[in-house]
Amino acid sequence: MAVLKDISTIEDIQQMVNSFYANVRKDDLIGPIFNDKLQDRWEPHLQKMYNFWQTILFDVRAYSGTPFPPHKQLPVDKTHFDRWIAIFNTTIDAQFAGPITEEAKMRATNMAFMFSHKIEYFRNAENELKNSTNKS
Repeated sequence: MAVLKDISTIEDIQQMVNSFYANVRKDDLIGPIFNDKLQDRWEPHLQKMYNFWQTILFDVRAYSGTPFPPHKQLPVDKTHFDRWIAIFNTTIDAQFAGPITEEAKMRATNMAFMFSHKIEYFRNAENELKNSTNKS
């Protein structure tokens, strides 16, 4: 069995991102959501993800922006985020091993948890607002 190397270069990040999103696109649960949202804009999305992960893992200021807002209105819930993280971990574990790889998995897990909870929070707040408006 080959020894896997840790994520250490931008090329490694590109490989990680490309293989992860190739698996996402094929997934029955989350693939249609991504494909519908991105359509023919996959290339700019992948470039943004290279920059995002380079910033997160290598402390290189390649990404600026706020990652949550584009996800806020997606038709997703905890089930979708659980699948996203399962695909992420399986994909990354097949290619890399080491401290930076573990950092990537921890960051992805934390992000999925946070996004899932924030989306749930905003949905509940919107529903409460609608309900209170309908009662008056």
